[in-house]
Amino acid sequence: MNRAEKATLQLKAVAVLRMLKEPRTYDELAELTDLPAGDLNRYVNGHVLPSVDRARRVVGDLGREALAQEIESRIATDAEGYVDNSAVVFDQSLLDLVAPVAAEALGFDRPDVVLTAATDGITLAAAMASHYGARAAYAKKRKETAVEEFIESRQRLQSGIELTYYLPRAAVAPGESVLVVDDLIRSGETQELLLDIVDRADANVVGVFALIAAGDRGIERARGLTDAPVGALTTVG
Repeated sequence: MNRAEKATLQLKAVAVLRMLKEPRTYDELAELTDLPAGDLNRYVNGHVLPSVDRARRVVGDLGREALAQEIESRIATDAEGYVDNSAVVFDQSLLDLVAPVAAEALGFDRPDVVLTAATDGITLAAAMASHYGARAAYAKKRKETAVEEFIESRQRLQSGIELTYYLPRAAVAPGESVLVVDDLIRSGETQELLLDIVDRADANVVGVFALIAAGDRGIERARGLTDAPVGALTTVG
């Protein structure tokens, strides 16, 4: 980890601590984090940065639990099991915290490209790409005008509907590393299409990540399609 990466991790840890501090006293935060209240005061108020080891623990362990709880508090599920996560995917500042937490907790290798499907996954892909210093790319259900070459992936769903995604061929080069992300994973059908696009691009998958897993079916399906790490920040249903 170079100096810039260390500083980024330390600053993200401070952002996580500030989020945790909002409803708590410093003594309560100390009990939660097992860190001295005086040190936490200095971190939260920007006087000093936590050590790299402390920052990694705050981001990877405490951050994952805290963000999972925050996301769960913002989502709603109707009687048929459909998830409304608009209060999450519309909050870019929250997603900017998710990126380092997911990277630290799930151990993804650094990608060249973060790939998602339009449209709800775009804000998460932007946050993840910014964290890694990577490009963000997203596949669409229709072809863009003026783009000559596409990578196309097609799948017939259980309902009988045929779903097709298109990605401009120039978006992912052969041999590049790709992190597949989405806001929600339910059946795993979208992730299968995105993984197929990576394969057709002759690129390499470094991971599959979703903010929310609706049950375990989609996660298990994705794990059956790649040897790379697969995970979600939180699970509902």
